[in-house]
Amino acid sequence: MNLIDQNLRSIKQRIEAAEAAAGRQKNSVKLLAVSKKQPIEAILLAYDAGQRSFGESYLQESLEKIMALADHAIEWHFIGPIQSNKTHGIAAHFSWVHSVSHLKQAIRLSDQRPPELGNLNLCLQLNISGETSKSGASADELPGLASEIAALPRLSVRGLMTIPRYSDAPNQQRQQCADTQRLYQSLQTQHPQLDTLSMGMSGDMEIAIEQGATIVRIGTALFGSRN
Repeated sequence: MNLIDQNLRSIKQRIEAAEAAAGRQKNSVKLLAVSKKQPIEAILLAYDAGQRSFGESYLQESLEKIMALADHAIEWHFIGPIQSNKTHGIAAHFSWVHSVSHLKQAIRLSDQRPPELGNLNLCLQLNISGETSKSGASADELPGLASEIAALPRLSVRGLMTIPRYSDAPNQQRQQCADTQRLYQSLQTQHPQLDTLSMGMSGDMEIAIEQGATIVRIGTALFGSRN
């Protein structure tokens, strides 16, 4: 058994334990393996160990991986910042995008999504901490943004993604995750199709699962530190 296989087993055990501690059903949380800056060989090791969903942040790097692994049943998620000149490649090669925070981005993705691929699944990125260094819509912007994007063709708005401000204090992390969950549940009253809360990484996945995350984005705990 290789190290990535061992790490994947350990992460799945952590997820199952967090689900149980939160009183949630087993397998209610999906693991997204964050493979940005990782070599194709590492992705293949995770794939051979059973992982099928991978998250990438850099378009050119990810397209090389997608082409090289085209004969593997991988679900590709784009989780990085969206530049206007990159939307065509994102729309044509990914199943999910977690980082939509502006209507203009969504319009470009809608216009450029090949119809034969079916709808592109979107998470709206929420800047829950209000940090100027982070992308994402504010809580006040979310309702209007969700309604505008939901009306676009070839897109399916599925939920929210957020990256809470890092803190050594668990209660501060928990509060940000809880605030995100409340906003998500509020949006569901207007958009009942929402079913995805992408929240939690290697260091805070248990708190995120406790507060309702349905996708956790795990890189370091699976692959080790990036170059």
